[in-house]
Amino acid sequence: MEYMDAARIGNCSNPAIILKHVRPNTFAPILVQATMGVGARIMMAASLSYVGIGIQPPTPEWGAMLADSKNFIMQYPYMCLIPGACIMIVVLSLNLLGDGLRDALDPKLKQ
Repeated sequence: MEYMDAARIGNCSNPAIILKHVRPNTFAPILVQATMGVGARIMMAASLSYVGIGIQPPTPEWGAMLADSKNFIMQYPYMCLIPGACIMIVVLSLNLLGDGLRDALDPKLKQ
């Protein structure tokens, strides 16, 4: 990158280059990846519980709630809609939070 070459020409040490130039440019992508990863893990846990391999029945879990309510979808549709909507809202919120934090913290967008 050009800023790395400029820092080397300016006689900066390697730790100074890392702290002043590299770290601020890597913080936003790492933060977005972390928030996206949490959403993916929630989806993975819900899908494993839905098929019966995840968290076992005494512990409440959205995937297990969906699996238990699929037999009653015609009589009580809210039993499927509420856990599914909760999964969707939480994962979407985490993804939007990560995207918003990336926009707020990205040094390239501040100019």
